[in-house]
Amino acid sequence: MKMELIIRRFAGTFVLASLVLAHYHSPYWLWVTAFVGFNLLQSSFTKFCPLEIILRKLGVSGSCCGEGKTGGEQAGGSCCCGDAGHKI
Repeated sequence: MKMELIIRRFAGTFVLASLVLAHYHSPYWLWVTAFVGFNLLQSSFTKFCPLEIILRKLGVSGSCCGEGKTGGEQAGGSCCCGDAGHKI
């Protein structure tokens, strides 16, 4: 499975789960939503994604920067930024 797909699913799952927990349990769960949102925002600028590092250490492979590339990253580093594999 492509790493970018895993990262997007992971972020979406955490946001939805924290919203449900905030509604039914405690509003402090909204801090998890804020944390995930902040990480998505900062990764769009810095191309640094902590989850990508964890997934690589767990052995997740797969190119997330286009079908023709291998290694799973652009020349700039991470491929979490969403514009992976697209030429400008």
